[in-house]
Amino acid sequence: MAAFFKQLAGRMRYHLSALVRCPLLLALLLSLSPLQSAVKKKPKSRIPAAPRMTAAARAAALRKVDQYLAIPPPDEIEQPGALVPVFESLYRLGVAEDRAPVHIIHFGDSHTAADEWTGGLRDRFQQQFGNGGSGFSLAGHPFIGYRRFDARGGASAGWETEGLRSASGDGYFGLGGVSVSTARAGQSVFLDAECDRLEIDYLQQPGGGRLALYDGEQRVDEFSTDGEIRPGVAGYQPTPGNHRFTLRTLDSQPVRLFGWVADKAAGVSYEALGINGAEAGVILKWNEAMLAAYLQRRNPGLIVLAYGTNEASDPYWKSESYPAMFSTLLDRLRRAAPTASILILGPTDRWWRVKGTWRPYPGMDAIVAAQRNVAREHGCAFWDARGRMGGEGAMRDWVYAGLAQGDYVHFTAAGYRRLADALFEDIMRQYEVYKKIRLEPPDRESHGQANQDR
Repeated sequence: MAAFFKQLAGRMRYHLSALVRCPLLLALLLSLSPLQSAVKKKPKSRIPAAPRMTAAARAAALRKVDQYLAIPPPDEIEQPGALVPVFESLYRLGVAEDRAPVHIIHFGDSHTAADEWTGGLRDRFQQQFGNGGSGFSLAGHPFIGYRRFDARGGASAGWETEGLRSASGDGYFGLGGVSVSTARAGQSVFLDAECDRLEIDYLQQPGGGRLALYDGEQRVDEFSTDGEIRPGVAGYQPTPGNHRFTLRTLDSQPVRLFGWVADKAAGVSYEALGINGAEAGVILKWNEAMLAAYLQRRNPGLIVLAYGTNEASDPYWKSESYPAMFSTLLDRLRRAAPTASILILGPTDRWWRVKGTWRPYPGMDAIVAAQRNVAREHGCAFWDARGRMGGEGAMRDWVYAGLAQGDYVHFTAAGYRRLADALFEDIMRQYEVYKKIRLEPPDRESHGQANQDR
């Protein structure tokens, strides 16, 4: 037995010396090791790369997109009279008749969650009517892909997210359909924002834990979330300017946060409430009374609904069920915010890959038609995003122009900004019509009634 081990040791010394004498072989073996390959392996992108284009082909595609956007259709905003309430609020804000801020709440899917499209709209509105702050934003960083360009948030590792596109949970998700929870002491969330008033939205619940609020390094407040289940609100008035606000749990009791509200005394806030993969029906899974309570606190001048991309590929929806759901949703929002204007953005063009070939998605027509019809029936404004970007099939030109991504669904930052500019300019054209009508002397024959939809 001793001789066997001696012989084995000799063979091992021989092979090791051979590896040392042959560094190329040693490097090859190391490159094949599981540890080394795991270190070098890069995660695959979920979004396919856009096709490579020659400079001439890209320029040609860009010219086509420019042509699509250059001339708006005659009915760029359908039922524009539905926007009169928010136009009046913007007018009063613009001429300093009423310095009350105007809040715009934009619900949607991943197009909204990335804040590229909504960020462009926010910039345009605030450049013209003033910066009213970031308004409502979700607490912490509740899911990958969520961001806000006008406020930055984050959290420690001990929080769990509920809600999202499945709305799994008890429905207590606040204004944005998402909550973060913990039952551990010492957990924190933060927000970097510019404001002169702050509000914290949370779930008041039996046995709820205590929270400390910090403005920078200074502890400025402490409050409990204990009590009967209801929408919870805590307020704080900081000095105007940029702040880092931090909430920290003080005990090992349950705490559930919905978000922050960072406002200014005047101007427009454009609040992007997007959830990746969401469909419009997800809002109906949120607790209606809680959503209504927070909507009433925000008192929005305009509610924007931007859904349809995901519904087009959902086999659940039928020709009867989708309009019924969308109608129920509008009724719920009307009850919660009766004075708000509602603008529905139809889905943008979408393609899918069939046997190696990209083709327009067939389910888009039905969704666009359903949203358009329900908007008309409920007196809501409607903007056909697919038609405005060039109609069915236009997504290919946007991809070739470098304005949309290789999944033929989402846009690049530049593409979302082009959409934002188109939508804002279409809205402002109707706003100018409204201002002209508002300033005209009353027509005695019509008893002062103007055709708001012209």
